[in-house]
Amino acid sequence: MGRTHCRLHVLLLAALAATFAGTPPPAAAQAFGLPEGVGSVTLAWQYLDNTGHRMSDGFVLEAGESVSTSLALEVDYGFTDRLSASLAVPYVFAKYTGAMAPLSGLPHDACRCWQSSFQDFALTARYRLGSATWAVTPHARYSHPTHDYAYEGEAVVGRNLWEAQVGVSVGARLDRLLPRSNVQAGYSYGFVETPLPDVSLDRSNGFVELGYGMTSRLYVRVGGIWQRTHGGLRAGSLTGTPFLPPGEMDTAERYAQRDRVQRSNYWHFTTGVSYSAGPVDVFVSYLKYAGGTDTHDGQAYTIGLSWYFDRRQ
Repeated sequence: MGRTHCRLHVLLLAALAATFAGTPPPAAAQAFGLPEGVGSVTLAWQYLDNTGHRMSDGFVLEAGESVSTSLALEVDYGFTDRLSASLAVPYVFAKYTGAMAPLSGLPHDACRCWQSSFQDFALTARYRLGSATWAVTPHARYSHPTHDYAYEGEAVVGRNLWEAQVGVSVGARLDRLLPRSNVQAGYSYGFVETPLPDVSLDRSNGFVELGYGMTSRLYVRVGGIWQRTHGGLRAGSLTGTPFLPPGEMDTAERYAQRDRVQRSNYWHFTTGVSYSAGPVDVFVSYLKYAGGTDTHDGQAYTIGLSWYFDRRQ
């Protein structure tokens, strides 16, 4: 499958996890883990441009724009050829950029200035089944806020909620169809902390990607990710479908938690390229918000590198 292939998808998701609640976990996206005694240190930078909001009917409202940028650090290590684990933590900057007065009315949005802090640490364990040409890899992940950070408004770094996930990733080489090509897919179910006792925020996430090694060093990929929230609250839409705003956020308690409890469903398109330069992989990637309801609209740009070390030497 190749080292570069394994890492590219992981690094994209690691950066996304830093700034966009609801993406799949970084390490859990790997179907093929690191060999025994081999580890990596990854540093990824992302710029996320939220150009509007998708309402409950899918309509894009070009208002409430914001941007965020983040640095995500991840350490991954193979304890055996099948068992591996990773630890990741991001530092996030966020700013409200909309032309209109912010709906939240909060000072950190009204000033249109950067807010920053650490977000959530995430610990993931994986166990790979299969061979060198195919893999089925169950995983478990736990994430928890590094501290009690603000979650109301647009200029915030996250939702300030803990989450436990279980899932599985699968991968296979497609050399018989196309040399140096492969496919991966995965699914995870997240048990999410509930700030409101009567509103579940559990969710499903999935991804699929196709990859191709153009040379022994250069690798390209395309794919998609999706999310379905099993619960949450809908904000409504301007058309009145299924109802007008504020929709199901119809009490003071619910409205106060609106930034954490929306029924965010989406699917995104991803593409990227990486280059292996000895013990270091360098990568760039692009993600486009393709559709969804009660979620953001926009795109994300990611660059970074991974450095590999081998304790067997």
